[in-house]
Amino acid sequence: MPEDLTSRALVMSMNTEQGILRFSVGLTLVLAGIGVVFGLFSHSFAIVFDGVYMLVDASMSALALVVTRLIARSTAPGAAGKLQDRFNMGLWHLEPMVLGLNGFLLIGAAFYALINAIGSLLDGGRTLEFGYAIIYAVVALAGCITMAVVEARANRSIRSEFVALDVKSWIMSAGITAALLIAFVVGFLIEGTRHEWITPYIDPAVLAVVCVVIIPIPAGTIRQALAETLLVTPPRLRDQVRAVADEIVRKYGFRRHYAYVAKVGRGKLIELYFVAPTGQKARRLEEWDAIRDEVGEMIAGDERDRWLTIAFTTDDAWAR
Repeated sequence: MPEDLTSRALVMSMNTEQGILRFSVGLTLVLAGIGVVFGLFSHSFAIVFDGVYMLVDASMSALALVVTRLIARSTAPGAAGKLQDRFNMGLWHLEPMVLGLNGFLLIGAAFYALINAIGSLLDGGRTLEFGYAIIYAVVALAGCITMAVVEARANRSIRSEFVALDVKSWIMSAGITAALLIAFVVGFLIEGTRHEWITPYIDPAVLAVVCVVIIPIPAGTIRQALAETLLVTPPRLRDQVRAVADEIVRKYGFRRHYAYVAKVGRGKLIELYFVAPTGQKARRLEEWDAIRDEVGEMIAGDERDRWLTIAFTTDDAWAR
């Protein structure tokens, strides 16, 4: 019975953003520790790099977990306290900051490993214990593929940018490990043959190739994080808000509207100003609020992750 409860709790936790990130951090730490140990035993800098890469990823996932908790607390109904007083416009800006930092750290680690790999190639390579290396690669590859599949399926309903980034990280780790496994198997097979002279170069060569492949991958995440931090207007959200505003203008006889839109992490920042014609028949406050409610329902989305301001004026200067 306790085992059934534990299994059920694990399944439920894997259906939430925080539960997935917690499990991901735990598994990443385990694989990273195994990688560092097996890398030292096998004398493989590629495996050590794989472990360090996972440690960086785990630290960023842990930071992402803290950020998701803070955002959830700040957007909860009736949220109050020091956090709310100091950040009363929300904590959504932390999300792109963490995503950007993650991308920069991963690229930095890959550049460092690439430089070391090139240096090792120039120095004649290094001798490996391929048996230890293959064992690690098989275990790590199975773990990476399993986690990537589980997270990708769960994120179909959760739709979290943090989880999506974590899926990419697991896929990248799986790609690295698969390349290592192929190289180690080839090295193991050619030991004792006339091609054995190649074996010292296998580890640094495959590490260099892997680094060159993975360095550009976080670039998209960094670009998105910078765009959100700089409040660059996302075209899809802008077009959606403009379509809603145009319909409201036609329906209620306003002269025009002004829309200001940005996306910061999961938060959507929307300001809408409707310019009414001078001399229009006066409306009660309840009527203006009803129009606001209508606009909010048409824009849709989770209200907890939306900062929506709607104002009405007869003077364009207040809306520009």
